Amino acid sequence: MAMSSSAETAAARRRGRSGWLLSTPALVLLLLGAAGPLLVVLAFSLLSKGEYGGVALPVSGQAWFEIFFQRDIFDGTISPAKAHLAIFWRSVWLSLATTLITFVLGLPTAWFIATRPERQRALWLFLITIPFWTNLLIRTFAIMEVIRNEGLLNTTLIAMGAIDQPLQILFTDWATLIGMAYVYLPLMVLPLYAAIDRFDMRLLEAGYDLYASRWRLLRRVILPIVRPGIVAGCILVFIPSLGAYVTPRVLGGGTNMMVGNFIELQFGQARNWPLGASLSMALLIIVMVALLVYVRASAREGRDG
Repeated sequence: MAMSSSAETAAARRRGRSGWLLSTPALVLLLLGAAGPLLVVLAFSLLSKGEYGGVALPVSGQAWFEIFFQRDIFDGTISPAKAHLAIFWRSVWLSLATTLITFVLGLPTAWFIATRPERQRALWLFLITIPFWTNLLIRTFAIMEVIRNEGLLNTTLIAMGAIDQPLQILFTDWATLIGMAYVYLPLMVLPLYAAIDRFDMRLLEAGYDLYASRWRLLRRVILPIVRPGIVAGCILVFIPSLGAYVTPRVLGGGTNMMVGNFIELQFGQARNWPLGASLSMALLIIVMVALLVYVRASAREGRDG
């Protein structure tokens, strides 16, 4: 019996080693294609600014310091870098607001699709995925045509008599929010649909039999069960929203920039590569925190069954 157990253990070890050997090419590509560039960016963030751009020695943490603080050029006093912090705050609250809006719109949409007859669901899912067939820049320009001063929205409101003059929406944070909510809505609908599709509708009948209201069913039955889809959808929307570049650039204009635009500015016109690299790493840290929240929530869901 002992010999059989040891033989099985040795066989399991051999299978494990062969599995690692088979996955070595993929691991090498992942290391060179993902970890390698990140290490280069991390190294850039620890170097000094070059005289005409790029990076130079000596090694310093000045770029990380400049993310949050600024030093007066006359008396050397240190104060918070309000412009940088304002950009980070704008990026975070726009991403959170985008996530909330897409959830509010995506949950009933996913519920509607999941409760259709089975032959109709494929058509509705097809309609949801159509925006992915179009370039992001084209979709952003389409939203611009809707919300600009002479666009569809203002023209309709003026024709209805709701307003006397066009609303200035374009080149504001609200324009960026509308654009990102439109762009990332399918990323919220699809995981919500996958979670609702597995929902047992008999639980609703049981809740109604126990005289539960619709709001109580939503809060105590539906949302807890579809929570994995909610968490996945929020992560899929929040992360790309936080690093968005095209939508804030086109709809927000040059003044209402987000972190992605600010990073591009440092590597481009400002020629401050260490600051751009440190901003990139700071953005990566925020994304990693969001992913850790998702992983912990998924693990807790697994333990709870």
